[in-house]
Amino acid sequence: MARAVPGPGSQSALRFPGYVPGVLTMDTVSLTGPLDSAVLRRAAAPLNVTVDDEARARVDRGRRLFRALRDGEGGEERRIYGATTGFGALVGYAGRADEADQCDNTLAHLGAGQGPDLPHEITRAALLLRTWSLAQGASGVSAEVIERLAALFGTTFAPAVPRYGSVGASGDLIPLAYATQALRGRGRAFVDGVGMPAADALSAAGLRPLSLDGRDALALVNGTPVTTAATALARDAVRDAHRALAALTCLLADILGCDPGFLDEDLLRAYGHPGAVDTGARMRRTLAGSTPSGTRPLQEPYSIRCSPQLLGAAEDALRYVDGVVAADLGGISDNPLFFPDAAAEGKAGEGKVVHGGNFFGQPAAFAADLLAVVTAQLGNLAERQLDLLVDPARNGGLPPMLATAPGIQHGLQGVQLATTAFVSEIRSAALPAGMQSLPTNLHNQDVVPFGTQAALRSYDMAQLLGLLCGSLALGLRQAVHIGARRPTAPRCAELLDALAETIPPVEPDRPLDADVRAAARLLVTIDLP
Repeated sequence: MARAVPGPGSQSALRFPGYVPGVLTMDTVSLTGPLDSAVLRRAAAPLNVTVDDEARARVDRGRRLFRALRDGEGGEERRIYGATTGFGALVGYAGRADEADQCDNTLAHLGAGQGPDLPHEITRAALLLRTWSLAQGASGVSAEVIERLAALFGTTFAPAVPRYGSVGASGDLIPLAYATQALRGRGRAFVDGVGMPAADALSAAGLRPLSLDGRDALALVNGTPVTTAATALARDAVRDAHRALAALTCLLADILGCDPGFLDEDLLRAYGHPGAVDTGARMRRTLAGSTPSGTRPLQEPYSIRCSPQLLGAAEDALRYVDGVVAADLGGISDNPLFFPDAAAEGKAGEGKVVHGGNFFGQPAAFAADLLAVVTAQLGNLAERQLDLLVDPARNGGLPPMLATAPGIQHGLQGVQLATTAFVSEIRSAALPAGMQSLPTNLHNQDVVPFGTQAALRSYDMAQLLGLLCGSLALGLRQAVHIGARRPTAPRCAELLDALAETIPPVEPDRPLDADVRAAARLLVTIDLP
């Protein structure tokens, strides 16, 4: 799916794609309707988030149940984790009596994160997802919390959240604590991409600091929205790259004059894998009308001949990730949960509170790890195809490195070196995190999923994959300039023309970093065949 991508410019433009200061046109999102990753992407820019009467009623009912249990109506006071107790391994101890103090009790000790700030795209998407989850009414938070969270999305306010510190077991505790503290006016935050004390950022954005009790504070941190948001955004970027690679592979095959038999419908149906069948069909449509040159080998290198099998396997894996992301976007990750309509100890209709583990981010951990594997192999494919393209022994006799005057000019030599580095970075990050369980918290968290690590690494890897696709696109554009034939398939010709309009020929040598980024953006924003 084509989508807007930030271009080079100010820091605010980079951190808030689509946002132009002074020109504020906001999409509207309801907390009653479902969320999807497209909505999460839009949260990077100012967004009108509405709390309708249905959502407000749900939240009020959950809050009343929490209050009834917390305050012991009818003489049956209940112990509620985080509201009347200590936190984590200290649950066996009483919490602070004052509710405002209990909020501090929950958040202060979690200020232990380190490292660079998370991308604002992730932090705002995570906060939108958290707001949606709390608005389903099962967390016992106050309606004011929902209203105030919704208001922040109409601004460019973004908390400063350090990358390192979460294990994704009791949710994304440490990163969400930083986000929550910023909403209270503590720590640091950004407005229009400019960092400042959080209290100043709130004021600049026209927001007031949040006032929370212990239940509100715990509900804001005891979920997995950072993990889910990063996984969803990474999945979208990998899907963009997957679609781009299918189109670029067709363009490569066309300009080299390859026989399209490797995409034969009967061949791929016999293979038996749905992803390969569907990917092959899309690639056949892209290559429709192509004319083989008759000069290529009987069998192409695997980076061309096996591309529908490789891309098809990636498609099958991405469909699994799609399912996990959809479930996480529609689920409630919190502890405890309040069910106003459920029977409590045989008393129908009185509601119940349940303590459990819906904050455990194992599904997203597995999905993000699988996404990392897919990213690594797609990156391999893009790098190998570019390597083929710059090699005169395999590219049909084009000059080495696609240089106009080899030795005097160097063509794609620097870009090809960089793609090798990108692939190495991706491979180094592809070690699965979701099975690296390491006990913590006095063995209260004796198994942990490390979903946050898996998700954030997949997000980073997806950005590199986009650059690999941009590098391959740049090579294809240069190959035609330097002597490869013009595509014979109309859709491939359209793709080449779009690349040629964006990227000038590499003649003479020039720095190509910006060209790679421009090509990567183009592949995301245009409607690929």
